[in-house]
Amino acid sequence: MPLKTAIWKVDKHPTPLKLSELKDERLLEDMIENLPAILEEQWLIIGRQVITSSGKRIDLLAIAPDSSLVIIELKRSKTDREVVAQALDYATWVEELKPEDIAAIYFKYSGGKSLVNTFKERFKTPLQEENLNQSHQMIVVASELDSRTERIIKYLSDRGVAINAVFFEVFASDSEQFLVRRWFVDPAEVQSAQTSSNAAKEPWNGEFFVSFGDDEQRSWEDARKYGFISAGGGSWYSRTLNLLTPGKRIWVRIPGKGYVGVGIVDGEPTPASEFRVSESGKEISILNIESEAKYGNRVGTEDQEYFVKVEWIETVGIEDAYDELGFFGNQNSVCRPTASGWVTTIAKLKKRFKVD
Repeated sequence: MPLKTAIWKVDKHPTPLKLSELKDERLLEDMIENLPAILEEQWLIIGRQVITSSGKRIDLLAIAPDSSLVIIELKRSKTDREVVAQALDYATWVEELKPEDIAAIYFKYSGGKSLVNTFKERFKTPLQEENLNQSHQMIVVASELDSRTERIIKYLSDRGVAINAVFFEVFASDSEQFLVRRWFVDPAEVQSAQTSSNAAKEPWNGEFFVSFGDDEQRSWEDARKYGFISAGGGSWYSRTLNLLTPGKRIWVRIPGKGYVGVGIVDGEPTPASEFRVSESGKEISILNIESEAKYGNRVGTEDQEYFVKVEWIETVGIEDAYDELGFFGNQNSVCRPTASGWVTTIAKLKKRFKVD
């Protein structure tokens, strides 16, 4: 059954805000285009009303930091099941887009700008052509969906199809309107599912992939010494840590270097301000260790670093990172790979790290 949201104005005698509606549903599309953070702060809009080969129009097309594409479809006057079917149809078209096609879509949308340059400026990392459009996800935007359509989306999501719905409800207070957002499926689940949507799939083997960025924000040597992994810089990067639970095995890869460790999760995601480590027999804040990493830079913001304790089975320094052509890699901080290359990667890693 669809969930409903209620909002009250804070007072000694709380006043409920009245449920309202936008005068024009195109306004919501305008708002998402002008402020993608309404959906996801780390998405970059690269096209609006993108014409497909069948002559249909995708409401909004976005790109994520891992170079995957996001199809955003608003319900508007379509029936619930129509909008889901349309999103799936668009996905079959998007899946076939080549890098030059995507660049052309953004060139037209932006009035002549380069996607390569904009991507690097926005995400502070180069756009690698080989990673572009290796996966995608579908987002259905609606004020509500009927229970049958919700079951369809949940069915697809539970089986690894990267699809989600986000509900926007509008409330009014005097002459002002307020927008409330609610996701149908945990975005971390969908983000993980989309990591290999274009690749041959196999059942997930129960072992997690971790991408650990060794940079000024975090240090792999600290992670080895104190027993943790971490991620930050925004919810897109840190929320997938929530996929991890104590007892799960992780394989850690440093982008551009290779695999550097395997361990067992030993805690829940914890913000930098609360994370403590053991040093010389004492528990101290991660913010108080001697390190060149700037763990405290973004404390108190959504961009702050989050940590997960790990009991290491085996680790190596960056200089001894293990990598081979064809090894699984991904820019998500954590994912549950179903790509066929993951099984092969794990088999070789177990031999290298002497894991039974």
